[in-house]
Amino acid sequence: MSTQNLSGTTGAPPRPAWAGTRPPRLSEHSPGFQDWIARGWGERDVPAPVNAAAARAAAEHRARLSAALPGRTIVLRAGDAPNRNGDADYAFRADSDFVWATSCQAEGAILVMTPNGSGHEAVLYLPPPARPGEKDFYASAAHGELWVGPSAGLDAWARALDLPVRPVTDFVAPSSSSSATDAGEVLSNLRMIKDDWEIGQLYEAIHATVAGFAAVAAEVPRAVSGNLGERWLQGTFDRHARTFGNGPGYATIVGSGPHAPILHWVRCDGPVLPGQALLLDMGVEAHSLYTADVTRTIPVGGVFTETQRAVHDLVEASHRAGMAAVRPGALYSDFHFASMEVLADGLSDWGLLPVSVDEALAPEGQQHRRFMVCGVGHHLGLDVHDCGKSEYDRYQGASLEEGMVLTVEPGLYFHAHDETVPPELRGIGVRLEDDLLVTGNSHVVMSGALPIDAAGIERWAREQQ
Repeated sequence: MSTQNLSGTTGAPPRPAWAGTRPPRLSEHSPGFQDWIARGWGERDVPAPVNAAAARAAAEHRARLSAALPGRTIVLRAGDAPNRNGDADYAFRADSDFVWATSCQAEGAILVMTPNGSGHEAVLYLPPPARPGEKDFYASAAHGELWVGPSAGLDAWARALDLPVRPVTDFVAPSSSSSATDAGEVLSNLRMIKDDWEIGQLYEAIHATVAGFAAVAAEVPRAVSGNLGERWLQGTFDRHARTFGNGPGYATIVGSGPHAPILHWVRCDGPVLPGQALLLDMGVEAHSLYTADVTRTIPVGGVFTETQRAVHDLVEASHRAGMAAVRPGALYSDFHFASMEVLADGLSDWGLLPVSVDEALAPEGQQHRRFMVCGVGHHLGLDVHDCGKSEYDRYQGASLEEGMVLTVEPGLYFHAHDETVPPELRGIGVRLEDDLLVTGNSHVVMSGALPIDAAGIERWAREQQ
């Protein structure tokens, strides 16, 4: 059968002139290639990936930041994707402080806020897109349009953000003698109080997370019968998070049986064991980068054993006591102590404390924390452990205020090799975690669509399957 080449003639295609010799070295510097790759491309109008409400919220955030740092030059950077290995990088995720102040998620971007007497003048510096005729258009695997797709121009960003935008090559770093400041601590303090737009974003993330829990619960029988294990469930949630949000807000934790007591079991490389408790700590990050953080412990097989249920009931009592202490004016530490007191009482009743409850709860005691070594909660927002740069007096030592969003997450963790507990308790880990919004006189459980009592969780888990 004859062939037809592009010239329309039949027969074998002509052999190149260098055939039979060493092939020539191909080069991106070839004049013919450079001339041809630069021509013949149509114009594309690419809008900046910015929600108008997000841009308005960011402008209000900058005003708060300006008021908090009068007369200071403020420089915030989006950052760059860290290297994974070789020439492969991790996916880019913009710095949370930068996103809070700009609603922009562009890699390599820089915000500069310069004092102008009455406040600050803000300018955003961005890497301009590489257009046809520029080398990076085809040569940059990180930013070239032929590698990563088209991107918005600086004018599009300026219109979307209502902010002056200049090429990042115009940025001149403030000198060491200038008034530039690391604003991390100030930003953490400001970010503690969420505005209405931020609360809406957190609700969006939480609603997607609740649906993700249902998707995971539905896959538990398959994970068991197909010997697919914890990683199948982790992948189920992560796929859900990327479909209905930006992705998981943190490394998804799926711990079955003896892995459940391990606080950050993100390896998820074990089996899902029939009859064991399964701890799921998961959160969807919305496209705005605000994240949920929810934990439930469900029985594999649909029903807790008597011992598992006893542990769950004690954690539930601790959880309810902690949430009840969340209200404006209460100390941040109040819900921590309320939860811990319930746990200490229960552990004492079970004969697991070497001292009295009063001795255990004293600062020099704390023996009950052998089974609960972490804290009982944290602020939540753009970071799963939000506002982490705040000083003690503005975080753990402060009072709760309306507009704060925080988690309450007590648990009990009896490790499989802990010989101080009865054999029937070893390998059981239970945690309950909800996201709470502090309101004018109390709180709202934002993740309340998921049950917290053992019977309700059993029923819910069976309904998903």
